[in-house]
Formats: sequence, structure tokens, C-alpha cells
Amino acid sequence: MKLVFPRIIPLEVTTKLLVIDTDITVLSDIYELWNLFNEFNKKQAIGIIENQSNYYLGKYTSYDPWPALGKGFNSGVLLYNLLTLKRVNWPKLWSDVAKRTILEYGSTRLADQDIINTVLKENPELLFEVPCYWNTQLSDHTLSESCYKEHKVKIIHWNSPKKYNVVNKDGDYFRSLAAGFMEYNGNLLRKQLLFCDTAPSGTSNNSDLLCSEFHTLLSTSWRTLLYFKEYKYSVEENDVTFVAHLSYDRLQTIEELVKFWPGPMSLTLYVSDPEFEKSISFISNSEILQNRPNVAYHAVFKDGEFYPINTLRNVALRNSQTPYVFLADIDFLPSKNLYEMLKNYLYSMGSLKNKALIVPAFEIRSYGNVVPRNKKQLLKGLKNKNVVPFLSSIWSLGHAPTDYEKWKTAIQPYQVKWEPDYEPYVVVRNDVVEYDERFVGFGWNKVSHIMELEAQNYEFLVLPDVFIVHKPHAPSYDIGRFRSSPSYRLCLQMMKEEFIQKLNKKYNRIFEYSNSSINFSNIVNRRRKRNFLPPARTTVETNTDYPFNVE
Repeated sequence: MKLVFPRIIPLEVTTKLLVIDTDITVLSDIYELWNLFNEFNKKQAIGIIENQSNYYLGKYTSYDPWPALGKGFNSGVLLYNLLTLKRVNWPKLWSDVAKRTILEYGSTRLADQDIINTVLKENPELLFEVPCYWNTQLSDHTLSESCYKEHKVKIIHWNSPKKYNVVNKDGDYFRSLAAGFMEYNGNLLRKQLLFCDTAPSGTSNNSDLLCSEFHTLLSTSWRTLLYFKEYKYSVEENDVTFVAHLSYDRLQTIEELVKFWPGPMSLTLYVSDPEFEKSISFISNSEILQNRPNVAYHAVFKDGEFYPINTLRNVALRNSQTPYVFLADIDFLPSKNLYEMLKNYLYSMGSLKNKALIVPAFEIRSYGNVVPRNKKQLLKGLKNKNVVPFLSSIWSLGHAPTDYEKWKTAIQPYQVKWEPDYEPYVVVRNDVVEYDERFVGFGWNKVSHIMELEAQNYEFLVLPDVFIVHKPHAPSYDIGRFRSSPSYRLCLQMMKEEFIQKLNKKYNRIFEYSNSSINFSNIVNRRRKRNFLPPARTTVETNTDYPFNVE
């Protein structure tokens, strides 16, 4: 890729390009490196740092390395002047050099780096030598000590196959530098740390002021890292991906889940920078997860007080590579052979255009109860009341339309009608409409998505011989906020109304809603009079999703 970047990046986009490897740690302002372009002369096209080993001098191998100037150069950090490379016809230049050199020296050992070195040996006028501290190389045979003993290191390059475990007498020092960087709050790099006092302009109504934090999230650009572990999957017809999200405290649940779901998975983690490093370590060292390359891991980094639940779902959904997706949650365990049985249904039912297959959800009532694996065991658990329909005791509206009584004896898929507040777990095509990201934290995040499927005239079909079971866990922080804060619940109610208005306009439907704006002035006035929020009360207007004793 490093060889073709100058060809595929249009000059109208940029005339300068900084290319860096992923196994580096930047310890200084990268803009200082970028400013080195100002020191290029008219002929110089490639800024690069000298190789900090004797590899190109033939000291470590029985074969002759590709030709290079002196010790050669390391391509872990590159500055490309695209205008100059265009002038010298870079694609033809490196291609001709490679074709000619390979006949004498055989195939490259260090890929693009060998080719770049030979090009620079034959065309030294293209070279701009960047100071060594911009690529301090910690390879197995590194000679970088002469550089970092005299200069402050600005980039560490872990270019040994051992990466962070490289054997080096100063290795612990560099590892400590890297560890400090990795635990740094990356969001601070995106913020202006010094502010000038400015008076707010314009006026806002009470509801805007009270719910501004919710609305701000809609324009938030989340730091996101896709596929942060290697992902291997070959697309198969009628295949389905398990799509879910989780926070760091739920990380260990993945190990149990993958035992029950052998198919591809797309998981989004919501983590801080230190939690991200710990997550990588956990996944890499897990004997179970090491053997599951078909699990795609994505990270969205924490920013703000709310859990951006639908943003996380959308990241996982967008990066699902199968024709179908199972939109689930991380705390559910699938019934035996759920993955294989879903593929069979998908094969027999066709494209699923405007159809959603419902996988009924249940829950075990206490930590000690055994999770049923098949329908016979589940029916026995229902009879003994060790298992119940999900949330049936505290929020029956969420799953009641599934018609659990009918499911007990069903042997064929059956259609059910959508009802308000329905939030089943469904299998749909991967081009399904995305979740509405205005819903964060707790409340109406799945309900809104299912409502939009109803607005699109989806057909809802309940599968008779598969299910998922929810395992108990501690209540989330956002549920606590929902229970204790009337303003939180009212803001959710307002967003619910905004969403329904959007659906009515977009799909020419009539979904009912109640206007709650009158309540905002009461909340704001009470805040002005007292320095605390009034006790939470459950009312029809303030109950945005379901009652307060939800876990």
C-alpha cells in the first residue's frame, strides 16, 4: 500500500502525505513532523529515517539484501511530496526498479521497504533524511541507542516481531512510555484545553436548556476503532451475524456467549483508553477467544456521561458482513443450535425483505438457576417458574405481543402484530434501517427501532423452536439515573415525541404521542427554588420505558 498511496490519493485532496505504521507510539506533536515538508527542496520527494540496524549491510543474513544507501532506510515513517512523485512518474519508477532488481536478488524480504530503498539508491536526489528520533526503531538488532541517548524520542517504532516484548536493555523504559500513552484519555487530544469566556448568544426555551446534553450527543463525533483484533470470515449465503454492544464490565460475558454461538459476531465495546488496553489484553490472552477469529471487535471511546447505546449498535450493525443480522444484547445466551437453525430458516424463507424473525426472549429468575438449552427444558422451567418471559413481571408490554402461550405449543413460525412499546430481538437483513441515535442511556432505544420497522410495514414472524435466555446482572448506571431523575425521564419523553413526529412525517403514518413540554417549566422552576431534584414519581407521562424496579 505504501507504494501505491501516491497514485491513489488525488492531488486536489492533498499534495503532501504522512504515512506511518500501526506499531508506533507517538510521544510528541505530530505537527512538528509534518512541518519538515517545509525543508524539502524541489527535487526531494520522500522523507524517511535511516535504518537503525545493519540489516542492509548484510550482517544478519545468508542472502544479499536488496541494494540500499549505506544502512538503508526504515519505511515505518514516510513523508511523501506527491507533486514531486507525480513529476518523476512514481508508479513507473518503482515498478521498473522492482522488476529489474527481483531478477538479481530474488523476492523482497521486507516488502515495500526493500523497493523504496533500491529506488533511493538509484535516485538519491529524491531523498530527504528525517532525524532519527522520529522513528526510534526497537528491532531485534537495533542500534538506536546512539540516537535516543542524544535526542528526545518523538516516535517509538516497535518493529520487532515480538513488538512490546522486544528484548532490549532499555525495553522497560520504552514500554513504560508506551503504557503511559495508552492509558491517556484520548478525548483530551480532541478538545481545546484553554477557553475564553464568551456570553451565550440567543435565547432557548426551558426544555432546550434542560435537555441540551441529550441533543448535543446527536452531533458528537465518536472516536471509533473498527476491527481492533484480526477478523477472519468468508461470506456465506444465508449466514447471520450476532450483533451486540457492551461496556468493559461485561467483557467476560463474551467467553460464555461464544460457546453457544459458533457463527460470526460483531461486537462494539464502549471503553475508556485504559479499558481499551485491558480489553485487548483480555481477548488476546483468553484461550477461548483466541480461537474465534470470526468475532469482530470494535471500540467506541467514552465521551460524556451517557451510554450511547444506539450508536454502539449501529457501529456493530454497519460492520456486519453477512446477509443477515441477529440484533441481540450481550447478556443473552442462545438456545442450543440457534445459529444453525436460524440459517435453515433463512434458507427456506428467502430474502426476508420487510420481514423480521422474532427470537423469543426469556430470563432465569436467579443466579443459581440452570439456563435451559432446548424447548423441552425451557417449558419445564416455565412450569416450575424458574424461567419466565423476559421482563414479564415488570414490563410485559415490551414482549407480550410475542404471545408466549401460543409459542409453547407452536411448531411453525407464526405472525404477530406490532403493538406500542414492543421491543423483541429480531433477525433481519443487514440493510435494515439503523437505530435512532438520539436515544442514549436507558429508555426507548430498541422500542424506537421496532416502531420504525412497523412504519416500514414489516411483517413480524415468531420462530417456534428457538429462544434466548437473559442472565441476571446488576442494574446499570443509566437505569439509576432514569429512576432518580424526573428531568432525565422528561427529556426521554421529549425525544420520544420528536422521534414519533419524524416517523409520522417520513412514512405518512399516524403514531400517537402526548406533548410533555408543559412539565419542563415546572422542573426548571423547582430547580431554581431548591438545590436538589424532587423525589422520582412514576406517572404515565414520566414513565418513558418501564417502571423503576427494572434491573
